[in-house]
Amino acid sequence: MPQTKESTSPKSESPQSVYAQYLSLFDDVYQTMEKNYYFPVNREDFNRFIKKFDHEIYSKLANKKEKVNYIAWRSAALLVDYLKYPEDTFSAFIPPKPAKAFEAKVLGHKIDLGIEGKLTDPGYLVVRVEPHSDAYQKGLRAQDLILKIDAAAVSSLKEAEIQSLLTPLVDTTVNILYLSKIENKEMTIAVISKEYFKQSVFMVPVHVPGVFCLQIQTFNRKTSDELFSYLSFIKKQTDESSLILDLRGNPGGPPLSAREMSAFFLPPGEEFAYFQKRGEPKSALDIPKLPVEYHYQGDIVILVDQESGSASELFSGVMQKRGRAVLMGKNTAGKVLLKSMFYFDDESMLLLVTARGHFPDGGVFPYSGLKPDLRAGSETMDLVHSAAGYLTSRKKSTP
Repeated sequence: MPQTKESTSPKSESPQSVYAQYLSLFDDVYQTMEKNYYFPVNREDFNRFIKKFDHEIYSKLANKKEKVNYIAWRSAALLVDYLKYPEDTFSAFIPPKPAKAFEAKVLGHKIDLGIEGKLTDPGYLVVRVEPHSDAYQKGLRAQDLILKIDAAAVSSLKEAEIQSLLTPLVDTTVNILYLSKIENKEMTIAVISKEYFKQSVFMVPVHVPGVFCLQIQTFNRKTSDELFSYLSFIKKQTDESSLILDLRGNPGGPPLSAREMSAFFLPPGEEFAYFQKRGEPKSALDIPKLPVEYHYQGDIVILVDQESGSASELFSGVMQKRGRAVLMGKNTAGKVLLKSMFYFDDESMLLLVTARGHFPDGGVFPYSGLKPDLRAGSETMDLVHSAAGYLTSRKKSTP
């Protein structure tokens, strides 16, 4: 783990000491990039940045009387931008608070009670409960009516106060008294605020017989489990279905999530894709083995756009390359990269591209993104219906 050597929390206020600690942080950032960054960096460029910092950056920030932490973090961010490859739009230095938010978003983590709702006269009406949250596991469901949160009656609270009580610190236990819609009686549960994975797969209504649409908003460790549940439901409805996977706006997630999803659609045991770090052997991902009854055999259209990146782009590209799905929409983000997070002592983060994604035949996922087979706009319902129409016509043309 990189060390900042207390570079952003100096004990001495002397200008010389503060400046020395800035240089220490910059050197830590450089060494982390030199060791881990996919593209080579060199000490000459680093030295040129230090001269730029001395003559241009430091004096401007110091004259504005910026805080020491701000100068350190802002300058470290400029250093990363100075050293990174021009086409790399991902690698960055991020201060502590934004770093935590970024990690939670990328990994699909959330820490709260998983309850959404609205204040009504009878109580707080639950609109949605995250399926992977403790509240859901203990029985709370949409349309239930929360009457008390700990000792506070909901009728005496404002909506903002309710929201605050439903988003406590991690490991906090909250007692909820609610009226169950199903049981038609009052029930009490003790809910723990803990980390969980947000639901990522949702079914979108398609009013075309035999065509189903699943919107996948992000990829995380629970995505394949959710996909399995929906595919099982679809199989129960009909033996001959077609599937739309809507990955528009999906920023991706861990590559292993894409690998796990591929098991439902591709032959097991074959190479799915591989990543390769600078100067190291390739790291291959294979297609997991699943019982044949879990495989989905119908036609597939995957909807993509310029925000479809990372694992969602990896999955889409492999499915397209193998002729298993047709891509419809706009060019994808061009970010099939292995991205790693390196933390410093103050919890600031250095995000780095550490490997490029490759197809099994050695081809590299392009920075320009995947090109859809059927180019179309991004209007949500129109594109879903366009995909449904395409799948229907394809089924009719099949002997």
